[in-house]
Amino acid sequence: MNGAEQILNAFHRHQIDTVFGYPGGCIMPLYDALVDDVGVEHVLCRHEQGCALAADGYARASGRLGVCIATSGPGATNLITGVANAHRDSIPMLVITGQVPSGLIGTDAFQETDVLGMTLGIVKHSYLVTDATEIDGIMEEAIQLASSGRPGPVWIDIPKDVLLQQTPEARVPPADITSGNCPDLRDVIAMLQAAERPLLYSGGGISLAHCENSFRQFAEASALPAVVTLKGIGNPGKHNPDNLGMLGMHGSRAANRAVDECDLLLVIGARLDDRATGKLDGFAPNARMIHIDADAAEINKLRAADLSLRGSLADILDGLTRAVESKPLKIDAWRHQCKQWRTTSGFSAADNEEPLAPITGPAFIRQLSRIAPDDTVIACDVGQHQMWVAQHYEFDHPRHHLTSGGLGTMGFGLPAAIGAQFADRSSMVINVTGDGSFMMNAQELATIRRYGLPLKIIVMDNQCLGMVRQQQELFYGNRESQINLDDNPDFVAMARAFDIPALHIERTDQIRRGIETILAFDGPMLLHVAISREENVWPIVQPGGSNREMIDESQTKTRKDKEQVA
Repeated sequence: MNGAEQILNAFHRHQIDTVFGYPGGCIMPLYDALVDDVGVEHVLCRHEQGCALAADGYARASGRLGVCIATSGPGATNLITGVANAHRDSIPMLVITGQVPSGLIGTDAFQETDVLGMTLGIVKHSYLVTDATEIDGIMEEAIQLASSGRPGPVWIDIPKDVLLQQTPEARVPPADITSGNCPDLRDVIAMLQAAERPLLYSGGGISLAHCENSFRQFAEASALPAVVTLKGIGNPGKHNPDNLGMLGMHGSRAANRAVDECDLLLVIGARLDDRATGKLDGFAPNARMIHIDADAAEINKLRAADLSLRGSLADILDGLTRAVESKPLKIDAWRHQCKQWRTTSGFSAADNEEPLAPITGPAFIRQLSRIAPDDTVIACDVGQHQMWVAQHYEFDHPRHHLTSGGLGTMGFGLPAAIGAQFADRSSMVINVTGDGSFMMNAQELATIRRYGLPLKIIVMDNQCLGMVRQQQELFYGNRESQINLDDNPDFVAMARAFDIPALHIERTDQIRRGIETILAFDGPMLLHVAISREENVWPIVQPGGSNREMIDESQTKTRKDKEQVA
């Protein structure tokens, strides 16, 4: 076998049956081997960034390893944003790129880039393969490393001559990747029993550890009031009565108030990101903190924990569930208080019943949430629509909510939806995007057409970069700068140019019919939703501010009224 064939053998050993890629000169030996391969479906995206983001979406939706492939030079550099996105959100990904022949490395050869050096900060590990006899062992180690512990991308860069090098069939060495066991839980249980106002705070680590069921069993048994991060949305399920929703910069007042007043914060699978905590010295000021995570690097990184545990989240949660079932927590008054806050200070939005009224983002997302099946996968882009989905769509599972959290990558949604659709061709997948984000990777409409994917696209179009415009309005004296997109193309005509049917709606009385039409259509379809340019996401915390200081629409109107009077 040659080096390229060894790569395909590793795919078969690990049941990797879908990869996303774009060919070129130095990776061509692998593409030649694919011609005769049976069992691996290669998805040709239309840009390498689309390949990486599609692999990311595939991994998020399925829980399996995402794989992307590209050639050297610009092929590799075009992958970088997508790989960085996966790294920031701890998504298991294997990246394979071709490199110029070994003898040309370091000579500024055609399409040579130092991939190893350029990507050190955005991968769990990276390899430059120098001999084909190393490929079997490196593939085994890389696949295990990408998927174990705290997952993340692993990058393998292989010179063209190494891909072509003939080798004897090698014995595959077992990868020695170990994970933590369940630690002693007695101190955690003692702190929970002693607390009067304990709060459960969960993040994306729950689904990364494949422990959604264990988490829900603990949440139900403990009856702890709960908040979630952006990536933790869906952890408690849509019917959990103690879930206060998302906390943080665009979180609910109920969630942020509960954090502010709790006396014990039980953090599981979350990293205390700045968008969740706000100003750190004002975050949960009255609370002791227990931090449970698979990654030791996250513990005490931003805030010192009073107690920390590292190990299998499923084992820890199962142990905690048994403990609270045998001795229930006495927190009835606290639960009642949190439920009151949820009723009075949760996410609110008026469902405008005026038939000719313009469409608002929150009202549209609420309708979508009511109409779409519970197992629908929503792949969001980045911007105001992303926050409206986080606030107003009721998710029943964290793998149904695909969103770029740590990196905030515009253009993520469409290729991620493609990846999710390949993870399950029969599932309902919807890309909710904005006009700015949609144009970042619109070329992937061709991928949808080529493979006949039935995914749906909803473009919420306010003809501007809405989130930037909102911050300029609120925090920069309403001095707008480079946010105008009123020269957008006709998105309906654009979709139809790719043989994708499309509809346009602009009034509230068109929402239900528009949503029901695209969901019922047997194939891909785009819904163009015109919304107001002036609409904002509420509430909001000023960047760098404390979550106590949330700003809502009524405060802004009062300020504007005073300015007009003055």
